[in-house]
Amino acid sequence: MNFPLSTNGYSRRMALMRILVDGYSLLHDWPELAPGWPRHSERARNELIHVLTRYHDATGTPVTVFFDGAGAPPHTPKREVDSAVEVLFSRAGQTADQMIERAAHGFHAYGETLVVTDDRAERDVVSGLGGSVASCANFIRMIENALAELHDELRNHNRQERNRFTRPQHRKLK
Repeated sequence: MNFPLSTNGYSRRMALMRILVDGYSLLHDWPELAPGWPRHSERARNELIHVLTRYHDATGTPVTVFFDGAGAPPHTPKREVDSAVEVLFSRAGQTADQMIERAAHGFHAYGETLVVTDDRAERDVVSGLGGSVASCANFIRMIENALAELHDELRNHNRQERNRFTRPQHRKLK
């Protein structure tokens, strides 16, 4: 992600430090993900985590996805950490929204965070804390664009590598 440079050569904005995702909000806005499965199902959550992992691989930006703990499968740890995507479930008496707001506030000192949710109240709170917000529809487009760009780059790289190692055919002279 490139930001315009100011006159002193430094970025006007800090680089995106982390993306905080309201998992169920994003799942409800993305019916094409795990079609036919309930939005609170383990299958839908796993599919979302898979796509977010691919997005992280394409962009390098760390992602934390939050789910309300009421929808967690039995015996699910409150915190699942993957090298690319951190998955957190809220505890009893706590909501994913509260966790996201707390994380946005905590990460603010380290750089810009982007909170992804369609919950307007949550977006207002995060904006008030100085964080950036995106609707789920906008973030879905960001993911699709990043994955398409990665696909194109890989296809071009593979083509160049094939051409580099393909020997030219010698023509027979008549």
